[in-house]
Amino acid sequence: MDATRQRYLMCRPTYFAVDYAINPWMDPTTPVDADLAVRQWERLRQVYRDLGHTVEEITPLPGLPDMVFAANGGTVIDGKAMAVQFRDPQRADEAPAYRAWFEAAGFEMYDPKHINEGEGDVLLAGDHLLAGTGFRTAHAAHAQLQEVFGYPVITMQLVDPRFYHLDTALTVLDERTVAYLPEAFSAGSQAVLRRLFPDAVHATMADAEVLGLNAVSDGRHVVLPAQATSLAAQLRDRGYQTIGVDLSELRKAGGGPKCCTLRLRQRKASK
Repeated sequence: MDATRQRYLMCRPTYFAVDYAINPWMDPTTPVDADLAVRQWERLRQVYRDLGHTVEEITPLPGLPDMVFAANGGTVIDGKAMAVQFRDPQRADEAPAYRAWFEAAGFEMYDPKHINEGEGDVLLAGDHLLAGTGFRTAHAAHAQLQEVFGYPVITMQLVDPRFYHLDTALTVLDERTVAYLPEAFSAGSQAVLRRLFPDAVHATMADAEVLGLNAVSDGRHVVLPAQATSLAAQLRDRGYQTIGVDLSELRKAGGGPKCCTLRLRQRKASK
């Protein structure tokens, strides 16, 4: 298995809090240790750097406690960046901040026509885009994704509100392999996943409930929540090297390593 050097965008959780509830993980009455959240995030960033990846950072803005979840800020493939439109008004002001960052970084910009929550619901898996719907990103957004990026889009119907984004229920391990929680998907989507990925890793509910599938892979190393011990063991049995990180504070808002990490894919060099 070969690791591929990655370029990631992250946002320090300077203003992280759980002030509202827009998913089943969030409870504003539960105390949050903001300083611990920052330390845990810094550990995740250091893991990426130690693996040889490049980490870019966007400046966090006050009043946007979920801006730390950079994966929701856009979709970036082949030098093109599609901005986002959030379902919930509490996160709406994150969208222009991320759009401005992409534009300043020189990406070719596209604006969404429908609710679209970025890499939270859009995962590139080999030659396909897996696109989640059911709770956040609108099904109508999938057609625009195909037109902009030129990859066949496979709709994934999510059915469990705890796994409200695709990246909480499925992780792309490499161009041929994914890990996912079957129960998070409709019967039809499960059938599609079995057809596309017959050798997929099936996660347990216990690992999914600690956001174990909210993981980041470079093709060899898989960074995932430290609490997802069974999933980590399965991945090691397949030959992947796992690195556990503790993001327990950010999980109080429904986020894990992947939520904090947006992959910035440059345009491929022409042959």
